[in-house]
Amino acid sequence: MQKKPTDELNDILENMRPDQLDSYLKDNSKYMADNKKAFYYYMKDVLDEKNIKLKDVYSFAGVSESYGSKIVTMEKHTKDRDLIIRLCLAGHFNWDETNRALKLYGMTELYAKDPRDACIIVAINNRIFDQYEIDDLLTKQGLKKITADEQ
Repeated sequence: MQKKPTDELNDILENMRPDQLDSYLKDNSKYMADNKKAFYYYMKDVLDEKNIKLKDVYSFAGVSESYGSKIVTMEKHTKDRDLIIRLCLAGHFNWDETNRALKLYGMTELYAKDPRDACIIVAINNRIFDQYEIDDLLTKQGLKKITADEQ
C-alpha cells in the first residue's frame, strides 16, 4: 500500500475550501483509512516501527495466532477491551498508541479517572508491558486482572 504522510494531507486540508473536498477525497482515496482495516494497518505500522512481529504479539497477549489474527483484521469483532489492551501491551505500545488503537477498534480510550485504567496507564508509562506484572498491580489495588482467566 502506498503511503502519504498524514502531515502532508493535513497541510493540504488546512487551506481547503468545501468545494475542493470532492477532488481531495478522490485524489487521496488510496491513502484514506478504511474503517475495517484502519485498526489492522495501525497495529501493523506501530509494530513494524518497533520491529515486533504480530505472531509474537498474539503469543504474549495469550491468544492463538488464528484467533488473534481474526481480531486484529477485524474479521471477528471482540467486545473484550482487555484483549485489545493486552495486544497493545504485547506490542509495547505507549499510552497514546494504546488509546489510538482502542479508538480505532471502537472502544473507549484509557481514562485517567477510572482506577483500573489509571493503573494500566501507570504501567505503560513505566514501560511495564508484562501482563502478569500488571495483574499484580491491579490485584494489589483490589481491581480486576487484565489477563483472561484460564479456562
